[in-house]
Amino acid sequence: MEFEVALSNVLVTLLYILPGYLICKGKRAVADHLPTLSGLLIYACSPCMLINSLLNMEFSPKGLAHMGLFLLASLLLQTAFMLILFGLFRKKQDVKYRIFAIASVMGNVGFFGLPIVKVLLPDNPEVMAYSAAYAVSMNILLFTVGVYCLTGRRETMSLRAAVLNPTVISFSIGVLLYVVGAGKVLPGLLTGCVKLLGDMSTPLCMIILGVRLATVPVKRLFSRPFVYGIAASKLILYPLFVFAVTLLLPLPYSFRASLVVLSATPCAAVIQSISEIYKSEMELSANCVMLSTLFCFLTVPLATLLL
Repeated sequence: MEFEVALSNVLVTLLYILPGYLICKGKRAVADHLPTLSGLLIYACSPCMLINSLLNMEFSPKGLAHMGLFLLASLLLQTAFMLILFGLFRKKQDVKYRIFAIASVMGNVGFFGLPIVKVLLPDNPEVMAYSAAYAVSMNILLFTVGVYCLTGRRETMSLRAAVLNPTVISFSIGVLLYVVGAGKVLPGLLTGCVKLLGDMSTPLCMIILGVRLATVPVKRLFSRPFVYGIAASKLILYPLFVFAVTLLLPLPYSFRASLVVLSATPCAAVIQSISEIYKSEMELSANCVMLSTLFCFLTVPLATLLL
């Protein structure tokens, strides 16, 4: 049952790629316009998605504690797997091996993962909060370890950027609204707007990816064995690692299931964005995101068989 639900939802999500791809191929859109769409996604839709994931939840101290524990668990799991890869690649000085390490753990948990766990576990609304917490832990790593891996320079690491970014700020606002029960008292018009903008996140993210995909020659996308290695690590090895670790811990089903499914999401699109900012392995980063996204229609449903 979980396999079929996951498969159908992954395929629907991937279909959102088609409009961007076809419109770009039809010369009605160009990649030069993507920074504007990305800005709308990062600064409006994504924050609303995270806030909405917490807005209508019933507050409980236990729920808040589980949210904090999930953030810590996802942070530790990502760090542990990266350290394993750093150990394996310790003699490799090329930046592409550092990208291998971060791309293997940092997934599209918000735009891609949240809708899937929400559908897989409809009787467990807390899984939406878990997805938001996972996104926060990933952003903390991205702006510290992630930028260091891309640049090789310690001075590019920024605790300020790790804390003061749209994901962490919107999550903090969402937690505050969750604690005070604001979802019950805020005007319906306001909460409706937040929900609508949040619901736009996944389609907009995939449309942007479709436009980018249309600008990449097929041969270059599918002809680099190293990219297949990154995709396999992210879509197969890391979820299996998370599954093995969580088996050893006495965790609630929704907690463990969310960790496993979210760990199986494709490489995070933000890795590509950061690589473009620092002008480091831009093509490799883009290929990792695109190839893992295209292949995840097979691996994400298979990950549900572990639950």
